[in-house]
Amino acid sequence: MIILAVDPGSKRIGLAVSDPTGTIANPLTVVPHVARLLDAAAVAELAASRQAGLIVIGQSFDEAGNPSYEGRRAGRFAEALKTQTTIPVLLWDESFTTQDARLARIKMGVSRKSRSGHLDDLAATVLLQSYLDANRQP
Repeated sequence: MIILAVDPGSKRIGLAVSDPTGTIANPLTVVPHVARLLDAAAVAELAASRQAGLIVIGQSFDEAGNPSYEGRRAGRFAEALKTQTTIPVLLWDESFTTQDARLARIKMGVSRKSRSGHLDDLAATVLLQSYLDANRQP
């Protein structure tokens, strides 16, 4: 089953997609944030065009384990997305995905100058890979 991952942000929405076996996550694209319903429609359209069977949305939490401000925004985005598609939508802990994406760029040997800019699609890839690894069937 193909899974689409969403890293929602206040400026951009990072997207990643799995291979059909649900083993490997790959960056897909970055969609500029416009408005919640328009963003949800764009994500729903991409998920349908990729024939995704599941949409995983990153949600961040505070130190007490409650959804942070951005995590609550992700929850509202998930609710908006559910009105736009029949594909199941799941929230997944995205803690440290941006930091992990930044470290991945460093490990890949990307120069400091080239590392500037957004990490949204890579953060979505890290998010999706964590979901895939946690749900891998033995």
